[in-house]
Amino acid sequence: MQLYLPIAEWPVNMFMIFGVGGAVGFISGMFGVGGGFLLTPLLVFYGISPAVAVGSVSAQVAASSASGALSYWRRKLIDWKLALFLLVGGMLGSVVGVEVFAVLRKIGQLDLVIGLCYVVFLGFVGGFMTWEAIGTILASRRNEVPAPKKPRTHGIVQTLPFQVRFHRSKLVISAIPVLALGLGIGFLGTLLGIGGGFLIVPAMIYLLKVPANLVVGTSLVQMVVTMAFTTFLQASNNHTVDIVLAFLLMIGGVIGAQFGAQIGQRLKGEQLRALLGLLILAVGIRFAVELVVKPADLYSLSMVIGGAK
Repeated sequence: MQLYLPIAEWPVNMFMIFGVGGAVGFISGMFGVGGGFLLTPLLVFYGISPAVAVGSVSAQVAASSASGALSYWRRKLIDWKLALFLLVGGMLGSVVGVEVFAVLRKIGQLDLVIGLCYVVFLGFVGGFMTWEAIGTILASRRNEVPAPKKPRTHGIVQTLPFQVRFHRSKLVISAIPVLALGLGIGFLGTLLGIGGGFLIVPAMIYLLKVPANLVVGTSLVQMVVTMAFTTFLQASNNHTVDIVLAFLLMIGGVIGAQFGAQIGQRLKGEQLRALLGLLILAVGIRFAVELVVKPADLYSLSMVIGGAK
C-alpha cells in the first residue's frame, strides 16, 4: 500500500516502513539498545532524505524510550539528580546540534557529513564490540580465567572542580564530565538521529562509575527528554520531522521489541555483543560503499524539504 510522506515528499510502501520499524524494534529488544543508529541508515538506504530521517527518528526514539523509562521509574531504579544534570547538558547539545544541522543543510553538505559520521562512528563501535566479544568467547572455550577487575576508582573525575553528591548513586563526582557527557549525546542525537544509549550506558559505568542497576533507567530518562526536545527543535527550526513516518516506525518498533526481548533472553551476553557488533559493522560498511560508489544519476533535481529557505 503506497503512502505519500508529506514532509519527506516521497512515496513509500506503508508495510515496508512498518516492517523496518519492526525489524529495528526487534533488534532493540534483543540487544537492549535504542536502535536509532540503525533506523536512520535504513531509512536513508530506502530513499528517505537524511535530514528527514534524522528528524523523524528522533521522535521514534523519544517515544520508544518513554515506555522503558516508565518501567524503571516504577521499580525506583532512576537517579533523578544525575538525570537532571545529564538533561541540562543534553539540551545544550541539542541546541548546538540543531544549529550545526541547519548550517550544513544550507551549504549542501549535510548528507555527506551524516554519511561520514556514520562510517567512522559505526566502524569504531562495531569493531570494538566485535573484537571484545569474540575475545571473550574464545577465552571461555579455552577455559581461561578472566583477570580480576581493578578496584573502582574515579581518577580524574574525582579531582575536577564543582564536585556534586549524587545520593541515589552514592557518588561524589565533578559535574563537568556529567554535563559534557549529556552535551555530547544531545549533539550526536540531533545530528545523527540516535538516542545514544549504547554510548551513554558504558560511559556512565566506566567513566562516572554509576551503579549498574541505576544506569539504564537514568539514561532512558535522559534520552526521552533530550530526544523529545530535539524533535521539537527539528520540527520548528528545520521542518524535518515527518509525523506520518515517525508514527509508522513507532508502531512497528513497539511490536518488534516484544519479540526481540524474548529471543535476547535465550542468548549469552558475549553472543549478543558479537552479533550486535557485526550488525553495526555491516551498516557502517554499507554507508562507506554508498560514499565511494558512483551513483546511477550524477545529477538530480529535488524540492527543498520543509520549505527551508
